[in-house]
Amino acid sequence: MKGLSFVLAAALAFSATAPLAAAPCKDPKTGKFIKCAEKAAKKPVCKDARGKFAKCGTPGAKPVK
Repeated sequence: MKGLSFVLAAALAFSATAPLAAAPCKDPKTGKFIKCAEKAAKKPVCKDARGKFAKCGTPGAKPVK
């Protein structure tokens, strides 16, 4: 009984740490794990005075949060 509980505890410990240690990104050409690229910043979204979406450079357009 003690041996079985030890095996279950060890399996639980390894399953909890394995995904954290592995890199989540994989190179499609080589199949090797690589460092993940940083996500690009989102472009700001702007609306004009009437509440319609507009380019942020146009006069009267204000960014929406």
